[in-house]
Amino acid sequence: MDLRGKNALITGGNRGIGRAISIALAKKGVNAAVHFLKNEDAAAATIKEIEGLGVKSVGIKADVKNLEQVQSMMKTVKEDFGSLEILVNNAGTSGPHSSLLSIDGEEWKEVLDVNLTGVFNCSKAAVLEFRKDLKKIVNMSSISGKMGGKIGCHYAASKAGVIGLTFALASELAPDVCVNAVAPGPVNTEFLTPELKEMLSKATPFGRVAEPEEIAHSVIYLLENDYVSGEVIDVNAGRYMD
Repeated sequence: MDLRGKNALITGGNRGIGRAISIALAKKGVNAAVHFLKNEDAAAATIKEIEGLGVKSVGIKADVKNLEQVQSMMKTVKEDFGSLEILVNNAGTSGPHSSLLSIDGEEWKEVLDVNLTGVFNCSKAAVLEFRKDLKKIVNMSSISGKMGGKIGCHYAASKAGVIGLTFALASELAPDVCVNAVAPGPVNTEFLTPELKEMLSKATPFGRVAEPEEIAHSVIYLLENDYVSGEVIDVNAGRYMD
């Protein structure tokens, strides 16, 4: 798909990986709607950079756990852009605890609701509102969805669920919509402390974590290729080999 002139919505597009995806899309000539929940200043900064690249942008606040808010977000996109060809489900959370015994039911539900139900809500609302326009959905999973890891069983379960949901939607929405996922390893964002970054770098064959732009590059590939659907692109510098 030629991306120039297309319209995209990136959930959690205000910072980290989402910001990198938003900017990468803008550089391709895509109008980018930047979703956020809490950090409006980061959203404003991202929007300013996007608009500086000569395309349209808008910031939309919504809780992806709430279907009504998500539906309202889609209507705002329609009002501002007229159509939506691209949905990137990037919004996510990890929760404050990581061990089985420290995670209570409320935290479990919060992580699953944001990471998995949020993808369901946004995908459903986008298909309902933009069925004739929507062409590509890219969901953000994680290496934890395949390997578990130390972030927490709730995070791993949610990201594994994203992979299953991706497969199911790719089958259900074919051939009109290509649905894929990206499963990054550790990424250099503000969420990594220097100590955690050092530890994760040592666990990766390349000796470093990924940059957000390297994850965004994989998203662009999936959007530009019209014969890839139901796939999970692993971006982890060969960590599976360890």
